[in-house]
Amino acid sequence: MGTPPPDQIRTVCVFCGANPGANPGYRATAESLGLALARSDRRLVYGGGNVGLMGALADATLAAGGEAVGVIPQHLVDREVAHAGLTTLHVVHSMHERKARMAELSDAFVMLPGGVGTLEEFFEVWTWGQLGLHRKPYGVLNAAGYFDPLLAFLDRAVTERFLHQEHRDFVVVDDDPARLLARLEGHYVPQVEPWIDRSTT
Repeated sequence: MGTPPPDQIRTVCVFCGANPGANPGYRATAESLGLALARSDRRLVYGGGNVGLMGALADATLAAGGEAVGVIPQHLVDREVAHAGLTTLHVVHSMHERKARMAELSDAFVMLPGGVGTLEEFFEVWTWGQLGLHRKPYGVLNAAGYFDPLLAFLDRAVTERFLHQEHRDFVVVDDDPARLLARLEGHYVPQVEPWIDRSTT
């Protein structure tokens, strides 16, 4: 069921904020991830913006000689937030098409700090993996401890039996970009059934 895992991670989709955030460490980590992608000869796929962590990530990837591919809906191009210097820029009609195209182009997924849009994109990819629609790995780059409360909530969801521990373990968490990319290699989502406690249904 679902798409098979990639033989090797060549293209990484990164979800991140269109704002830089309050902590300078967020931008520094985004730039370090861009550098790590370029140095490991991995292509970046992201939301195509030139602002916030998105712009910092793409600029760092390109400056290090890497490839940066953006996917952005037309309504954001019209607001002049598209990055003009990317290797490739795909302009799509809707946010739904954007997410589908990013997933199609990518071998793995990483979440940097961001707001509700970043969380929504990552959780949808995670849900697709949990449902067996793909077996591509995904991870959280926990810059400056930004995701500590979220990770604690996910552990609470396991304790409260809304999330299976095996599904929680699908998510690779690290605070070092190069180490996270290395850990994602080979960490493919296993073929498992979605967990439902049928004793309560």
